[in-house]
Amino acid sequence: MVQSITKGIHVSVQTEFQPEYSSPVQFHYVFTYKVIIENKSDQTVQLLRRQWFIHDAGFEIKEVEGEGVIGQQPILEPGQKHTYVSGCNLKSPYGKMHGYYFMERMLDGQLLEVRIPEFNMIVPYKLN
Repeated sequence: MVQSITKGIHVSVQTEFQPEYSSPVQFHYVFTYKVIIENKSDQTVQLLRRQWFIHDAGFEIKEVEGEGVIGQQPILEPGQKHTYVSGCNLKSPYGKMHGYYFMERMLDGQLLEVRIPEFNMIVPYKLN
């Protein structure tokens, strides 16, 4: 699990390879990642957008942007958490992701750029 804190917003990410949905012969590797966003600040915030940079070893770097996360734009009061699971398809058994959440502080409308820590996606049998 990797973690980072930006302006009181704690983001942690844990990945898992999904062999039952992958096909190495067809260069198709599926990973899921679980994200926990915790508001450790003293202000209520809302997650508006996200931006991901996906590095697929030996292939292109993809940028993915969009509103919210998995169709949601959660509002987090101080001390609250939001957890979700999403996935990523790679053409190689190695990859990594990182990015940003763009949040709004509800009190004054200030926009926050919250860092999503870089995390690796590696097929377990490649670790040996």
